[in-house]
Amino acid sequence: MKKEVFINNRERLMMELEDNSVVILFAGTAPKKSADENYPFTPNRNFYYITGIDEEKHIVMLSKIDNTVEEIIFIQKPDPVMERWVGKTITEDEVKEISGIDKVKFLDEFHAALNQKLTGGKIDVVYLDLERNSFEQIETQSQRFASEVILRYPYTRIKNVYNYIVELRMIKVPEEVDEIRKAIKITIEAVKFLMKNMKIGVKECELEAYYDFYCKKNGVKDYAFKTIAAAGVNATILHYVDNNSIIKQDDLLLFDLGVQVNYYNADITRTFPASGKFTERQKAVYEAVLRVNEKIISKIKPGINFIDLNSMATDLIAEECIKLGLITDKKDVRNYYWHSIGHSLGLDTHDVGNRNTTLKPGMVFTIEPGIYIEEEGIGVRIEDDVLITEDCCEVLTKDMIKSVNDIEAFIVSK
Repeated sequence: MKKEVFINNRERLMMELEDNSVVILFAGTAPKKSADENYPFTPNRNFYYITGIDEEKHIVMLSKIDNTVEEIIFIQKPDPVMERWVGKTITEDEVKEISGIDKVKFLDEFHAALNQKLTGGKIDVVYLDLERNSFEQIETQSQRFASEVILRYPYTRIKNVYNYIVELRMIKVPEEVDEIRKAIKITIEAVKFLMKNMKIGVKECELEAYYDFYCKKNGVKDYAFKTIAAAGVNATILHYVDNNSIIKQDDLLLFDLGVQVNYYNADITRTFPASGKFTERQKAVYEAVLRVNEKIISKIKPGINFIDLNSMATDLIAEECIKLGLITDKKDVRNYYWHSIGHSLGLDTHDVGNRNTTLKPGMVFTIEPGIYIEEEGIGVRIEDDVLITEDCCEVLTKDMIKSVNDIEAFIVSK
């Protein structure tokens, strides 16, 4: 994306924060995997959101003093020896071009620069990304750094910038939506490619390999999440990722997958028959889920509360389960459907934001009803990605087939 997007993100953030404050965000580092091997690096998404930089170890410092903002980014020094092993790190000019931050220093200057800010008599607040998912979560770099700041500058207040950035990230600007569209387009074509190569008697991972091949061939570097390739009863396991079962003639196949483009994600689920033809029972379950998918999408518009949308979906699925003879009382729907209707989508697959939120233009959500009948070996989920517009919504995944007739015709035509 153009640097103007990141410049605008920083401007909007700093407008929300207190005067006489400083924001510090860390890119993060790749954690150790084993011996001298690390896991692949992926940047802290909030750092990326305001800089566009996707290289590890860097630090950005944004200060606001007397309502005047100063931006500094601290990067790694060039290391000719390491360059022979892992390649060059980002240059000062590249940082300026990507982020729009003109003041670039090296990491070994960070502590002195911070000390100057915190002892200059103006800074009252240090904002850090203190996101915590649970009490047991291992401390992040920002959380450790918060303790160090308090120890060394006990007169300074620490505040959490996370929720401020969340509010910004929930509303996608057009450039962000374009990245999601790109990810969706590749995902759709990759799903079609694996469907065209589907055969009875192969393993789930073999179809996954066709998907991977298409993605890699089209420049995909990473995925939104580990692909779910589930045949038969495996599709009743929500996050099944073993992908090692043999596909049988009468299996339904559930593929939940998505690629990542410039860290923006797609998330699509489609269910189709291995034989190319739904059985009557499979068709009944599939069309029940499809009705809920389409009904919920038709209700989406600004002003709707997501929790209310979720309740509506659960009620509709309960009605369908009664029609299918699975339950007689709506309260038993959780025996066959145990997740929510969807989630926010963006820089994270399960993107930031409160579920108790009112839909606004620019938000992107998944809509993914499902019915899972373990005793019958049938699991159906149909997932679309939806952009909230000024008066209703746009189905970003509209080009991915999902009617029974279209699916059967597509498989037969391969």
